[in-house]
Amino acid sequence: LSAQLEMSSEVFDCIVIGAGIQGSCTAYHLAKNKQKTLLLEQFVLPHSRGSSHGQTRVIRKTYEEDFYIQMMHESYELWAQLEREAGVELYRRTGLLVMGPENGKGFSRLKATMQRHKIPTVFLEKQEFSQHIPNVNLADGNGALIDTTAGVLYADRALRAVQRLFQSFGGVIKDGEKVIDIRPGAEVTVTTGSGVYSGRSLVITAGPWANTLLTHTGLQLPLKVVKINVCYWKEKIPGTYSVGQSFPCFIEMEPKEGEYDIYGLPSNEYPGLMKVCYHMGSETEPDERDKQTDRGDIDILVRYVTRCLPGLVPVPAVVESCMYTVTPDHNFVLDSHPTYGNIIIGAGFSGHGFKFGPIIGKLLSQLALGQVPSYDLSPFRIQRFQSHARSSL
Repeated sequence: LSAQLEMSSEVFDCIVIGAGIQGSCTAYHLAKNKQKTLLLEQFVLPHSRGSSHGQTRVIRKTYEEDFYIQMMHESYELWAQLEREAGVELYRRTGLLVMGPENGKGFSRLKATMQRHKIPTVFLEKQEFSQHIPNVNLADGNGALIDTTAGVLYADRALRAVQRLFQSFGGVIKDGEKVIDIRPGAEVTVTTGSGVYSGRSLVITAGPWANTLLTHTGLQLPLKVVKINVCYWKEKIPGTYSVGQSFPCFIEMEPKEGEYDIYGLPSNEYPGLMKVCYHMGSETEPDERDKQTDRGDIDILVRYVTRCLPGLVPVPAVVESCMYTVTPDHNFVLDSHPTYGNIIIGAGFSGHGFKFGPIIGKLLSQLALGQVPSYDLSPFRIQRFQSHARSSL
């Protein structure tokens, strides 16, 4: 076996496992900081087996938590900088319409946070709603606001642009190389199907495969992997909900405890089709996700589209799939390994991490470089799971 393996004598400053948006942005920041960086990806790029594929994601500052809004301010700046460096359009401003129970905790908290942070927001009264937002029925008792700075990120395009920039700074990408072993140490040794590599530090951004890799380091995190049905719905009259008609992205906040938000993006990537999804799915094994055929979320969407989006045919025209890796509190994991300080973990993005890619990349690169991170990472520490982080050491 050893004869076939590429035994690399060179030592990288950092190895990053997983070339989704978080790993690619981390690698980009490291290479830009003159670090000799290797980015490993188990699938041949580009691929659609993880959580970073697909043409669009929502970008917004609309959050109930102050720490997310603070990070998003800088994330917007970093996306704009990536756009300039890559010479490619990565973002389109559409606004984001948020609808939710006017007197509900979530909607009130959101409203207060937006006002406190002076996010440019338009509050729509019931009577103005139909003027401004045609072809949407606002449910009884729902309030509505628009985050005017929000929009659409071109996800596939952004991922490729970041990987290209990483390579232009001297970074090395090896795809089609699945990691089969990690040996911690002052230099971490990473073995793939075709090579053995060593690095002074290691960043694990492996999405749904995070716990599989962490097994080699004696750590398991409380991560749940769910398969999301990404649904596209046909406009009865093409263009009704399109970017061209200035239709915004939207979030319908869950009306009851235990339910999840519904979100949508204007028709754009598939002309005549609008993306409307349920923000949760059914648990799955990442390598067997196609066996997961539960359609309970689609039933919820059919009822919603029928009731609230009368301009759409209430049967999905296209269903794609994606995976969320969800933590118990839906906040990310951005931390060093509790035992090995030179192993850094970025995981559990819970279906809302893509828009943070550039800032998360910066934070994970700071941790890998042993620098003090530029934000308070206490909401993202592993320690908060004390009750369920199962250490197998």
